[in-house]
Amino acid sequence: MATIKDIAQIAGVSIATVSRVLNYDNTLSVGDETKKRIFEVAEELSYKKKTARKPEAGKIALLQWYTEKEELEDLYYMSIRLGVENQCRQHGIQVTKYFQDNYEDLKEADIQGLIAIGKFSKKQVNELLKMTKNIVFVDTSPDEERFDSIVVDFERATIKVLDYFLKKGHEKIGYIGGREAFKDQTSIIEDPREWTFKRYLTDKGLTDEAFMYVGSFSADDGHALMKKAIHEHGDQLPTAFFAGNDSIAVGALRALLEEGISVPERVNIIGVNDISISKYVFPSLSTVKVYTETMGETAVDTLLERIAGRKTAKKIFIATELVIRNSSF
Repeated sequence: MATIKDIAQIAGVSIATVSRVLNYDNTLSVGDETKKRIFEVAEELSYKKKTARKPEAGKIALLQWYTEKEELEDLYYMSIRLGVENQCRQHGIQVTKYFQDNYEDLKEADIQGLIAIGKFSKKQVNELLKMTKNIVFVDTSPDEERFDSIVVDFERATIKVLDYFLKKGHEKIGYIGGREAFKDQTSIIEDPREWTFKRYLTDKGLTDEAFMYVGSFSADDGHALMKKAIHEHGDQLPTAFFAGNDSIAVGALRALLEEGISVPERVNIIGVNDISISKYVFPSLSTVKVYTETMGETAVDTLLERIAGRKTAKKIFIATELVIRNSSF
């Protein structure tokens, strides 16, 4: 397994800088380009080398619904993007990446197909259709009758975590999650982790909405919301928390340690995604592993099938795995 020292050597920075960046230490004064380099190196070192394949001609676009800065706050989408880029290199495909920052440039591009990562409204989907009929959506499925999509069953992932907590005897379980909105602000996006958490524990008579906190999918909000939970509940703080993603979980861990609350002795915490930083934080983060690199690779292979002439739409679910580390018993 790659170490922090390996990341530091490749990124050209100190071990201390890597450690503080991976732990979302806001007291560190370092530019976004350095953060991006560190995060990308960490993600790329998590990939296994694959046998090279015979190159195929082609030119596709990759659209990330985040800005480049937002991507640094939620490495889930960065990891999917890197999976796409790595697979394109294996196929000898030219791929041009676009973010929300330079989305208008995509309209002028000459492409065979498009991989769209993130959440897109009906209006945005119709705009993309004007550019190409060959589209694969990753992390969303706007119309499974018409479009190919690569998705994760976050409802099942949430139940995996809750079943684990219940099996370990936890009865007071908290939730710290995030909500998103389409970039054109047409609506808020309902998050399956949040409503599955509430429904599943309600069915078992264990839901307490006072233990549920929602902000954005960022380490900063994870930190702020856990601080709020600690101050509101004191000794009655839940013994376990499910975090909507690993970035939130990392921020929540930092808040618990700042308040002198031991993890996992007093509070267990489990996140989602298993982004590269999860194994480097202290204590190492238990999480639901989402095979983001496989999502990106599958998106490329699915798009190539579309370009080759397949007409019937596919909706592909990528499996998840519960990974227990030191933040939970």
